[in-house]
Amino acid sequence: MIQVYRYRVKSLTGLLNKQARSVNFVWNYCNDVQKQALKWRKKWPTGFDLNKLTSGASKELGVHSGTINSVCEQYAKSRSQHKKPYLRWRGKKSLGWVPLKGRDLLREGNAFRFAGNTFRVFDSRALPVGKIKDGTNFSQDGRGNWFLNIVINVQEKVVRQPVKGLGIDLGLKDFATFSTGEKINNERHYRKLEAKLGKAQRAHKKRLVKSIHAKITNSRRDNLHKLSTRIVREFDYIAVGNVNAAGLAKTKMAKSVLDASWSGFRTMLAYKSVREGAWYEEVSERFTTQVCSCCGCNPPSSPKGRADLGIREWVCSDCGAVHDRDVNSALNILLRSGHRAPAEGILFL
Repeated sequence: MIQVYRYRVKSLTGLLNKQARSVNFVWNYCNDVQKQALKWRKKWPTGFDLNKLTSGASKELGVHSGTINSVCEQYAKSRSQHKKPYLRWRGKKSLGWVPLKGRDLLREGNAFRFAGNTFRVFDSRALPVGKIKDGTNFSQDGRGNWFLNIVINVQEKVVRQPVKGLGIDLGLKDFATFSTGEKINNERHYRKLEAKLGKAQRAHKKRLVKSIHAKITNSRRDNLHKLSTRIVREFDYIAVGNVNAAGLAKTKMAKSVLDASWSGFRTMLAYKSVREGAWYEEVSERFTTQVCSCCGCNPPSSPKGRADLGIREWVCSDCGAVHDRDVNSALNILLRSGHRAPAEGILFL
């Protein structure tokens, strides 16, 4: 299984800034070659073709030859993925990026050695034993801090039996409601600092604006990591509703939807489930609010559409069961999953 481990770099950041400018030069050269091919109606250059054109430039540019090769290959790959004739130029406003080949990065205690330089990092977590693969890179964030992203191949865990399952209904009032009845509070990280951020933006305090944005991002990411890790360790099977976050982000609820980061949370659950040997599935949440999780009927008493969003509890007119709106939805999501235990979610009277 391939995983990415991220470490903040605490030495030689000036060297990385210099190399990032050379990387931008190579990228822009590749873009220029592509434009020439379009102009003269020539065959589009592949990553191999670009490697041949940039051969021998490492000493003059002051970067490792593997870095230049990685830039050329990534350019051709990105052009193909985005299906564009050419890509954007990289300039001063582009965040720093220095790719490298996995074989060129060596471990040296709590530091890493690359191209004759030793980069010390904040050893936030131990790097597992495994082969470092291509795709490893140095990257810069909005505040100018450099990070080493190591792509490593680690041994997969044995998949657990789906004995204990969990259904998750994502929302805005409560970030998530579990089929167990537990509700996770929506922290609203952006909303808490929105006034302070707006004040800093009006005062044109760019450094403070970047700091506030970083604080919001880090707080949200830390919260989601802790929650997703707890879930995949406690439950063998996780089912989540496939709420259309991208569609809702185009409505009046855009700020709240983006602040909740449902897509980021589901991504974390997906890869952590593989890492921990758990099962993960996204299921349709259509009518999960209206259908009774006890009898399976869609009674007339259930809340319908946007008009009934204010109804948080309701009674099934068919079987008389009392439902919390979100818990009922989470139970239906679990019932629709394909790997739940046979008795999961069945009501015994």
